[in-house]
Amino acid sequence: MTVEVKADRALGWTRADTIRTSIAAAVAALLLGAAAYLGWTDGEGLGGSNAAFMLLIGAGLGILFERGRYCFFCIFRDLFEKRNSRGMYAIFISIAVGMIGYAVIFSTRVPNPSSGTTPSDAHIAPVSLALIIAGLAFGLGMVISGGCIAGHLYRLPEGHLRSIPALAGVVLGFGLGFLSWDTMYSNFILDAPVPWLPAGGGYTTAVLLQLGVLVGLGIWLLKWNPPVTGRPDRRVDGEEVRRLLFFKRWPALATGAGVGLLAVLAYYKDQPLGVTSQISSLTRTGMTELGILQGFMPGLDERLAGCVAVVIHTITTNGWLILGIVLGSFAAALPGRRIRTEAATAWNSTTALAGGILLGWGAMIGLGCTIGVLLSGTHAMAASGWVFGVAVVVASGIGFRLNLHRRANPTGFAA
Repeated sequence: MTVEVKADRALGWTRADTIRTSIAAAVAALLLGAAAYLGWTDGEGLGGSNAAFMLLIGAGLGILFERGRYCFFCIFRDLFEKRNSRGMYAIFISIAVGMIGYAVIFSTRVPNPSSGTTPSDAHIAPVSLALIIAGLAFGLGMVISGGCIAGHLYRLPEGHLRSIPALAGVVLGFGLGFLSWDTMYSNFILDAPVPWLPAGGGYTTAVLLQLGVLVGLGIWLLKWNPPVTGRPDRRVDGEEVRRLLFFKRWPALATGAGVGLLAVLAYYKDQPLGVTSQISSLTRTGMTELGILQGFMPGLDERLAGCVAVVIHTITTNGWLILGIVLGSFAAALPGRRIRTEAATAWNSTTALAGGILLGWGAMIGLGCTIGVLLSGTHAMAASGWVFGVAVVVASGIGFRLNLHRRANPTGFAA
């Protein structure tokens, strides 16, 4: 298969472009103003001293997600439906960059990884049947709902209205996950091993091992990386710069490197990347106050790492990260004319809700999503990241091959 590049149309400038760009500038100013306020007040009562930093990290992620189409749903759909693997290289490079950065941080915090001590603040989780089931549920939910949790957060500002029932389903899924947690934990997770690759041979060996896997996968997927023909000659001028910044999809390698770098900065300053902690914690808080859940939950309140939910009554740094993703993606989409409202129907809203429930349940039992477990887990060189990732890929591959995404949303626009 060959991808043919058509000649670019003149962009022009309309009154609507002025309005869109002005709104984008206002959103950017709002983000910077909020970060400045949080910095001046040290985030007192609003997430703490790292609130401003994580808001800006979230904004950067939102821009990268939106402009680079860093969406696991989109990337896996292209892979399985179109036999186009280009998006996968964004994931591979983000894992590589993040892993190397984590290794440097780990070497200062846990100099001897074979000592039996693991970085408690990293997403290094038990590997069990529960993790596999969670990944399968998450992957299937992603196909049916039209996105992973991070994907819904950044695509909602673009007008992807199915993200509303999908995110509502995520909350319901978290609730069901909490209700089934004791059973899953006692039967599968309690005595499960917690493999951490550096513990077996040191950081260098772990890094080289994961790099080898990534390189091997990258070479294998080259067969689904179609050549590009018909690329027109371009003159670098104002319109071309505008086209590259706001209209053309950013290169996969640059996008992935940016995501990996932000992940390292987030972990160094605050905590590993993840987009479920605030949502799941608010869900748990509400269920606890309603008397649906007990106050103490084994594992979650004792020993497990990941996007673990705790009872809270305020916004956390993870909440600021989520807000930054939403606002950053909105500001990035506006100048490129990518705000398009997708019609919500009874059918596609119902399927989005059902898919969201699977996403939420999978994220609860798996202690995170494709960002918090797959990315942050592989960054930390934890086997749990790879196991969850493989399960998600298998389930999504089956779902795409069965055209569940098209059956769930037959009239939707392509992401």
